[in-house]
Amino acid sequence: MKIMLDESVPQKLRLLIDGGHAVFTTWYQGWSGLKNGALLAAAEEAGFDLFITADQELTYQQNLTGRQMAVLVLSTNNWDRVKAGITQIGEAIEATTPGGYGEVQIGG
Repeated sequence: MKIMLDESVPQKLRLLIDGGHAVFTTWYQGWSGLKNGALLAAAEEAGFDLFITADQELTYQQNLTGRQMAVLVLSTNNWDRVKAGITQIGEAIEATTPGGYGEVQIGG
């Protein structure tokens, strides 16, 4: 699976996602500063399967209907909590379906 990490997500998360996934960051792609709509469109056009963000407002700001790329929203971007919740995140990644939407509630 080809995964894009939003700027709102700790970039070190890419090192913890296993399972043979190709994980990229918006910075690596040269997409830093793109607003959500443009970023989602660019990621989908580039063939990404999953977009991971911690932007809680994404679903209110963007119409996700009709997208081929799945979206996964983390409840926090606190690195210690994200790191501790990697099992939950990994399970959510594996459960994604094209065009799907999911949220991961990471304990605090």
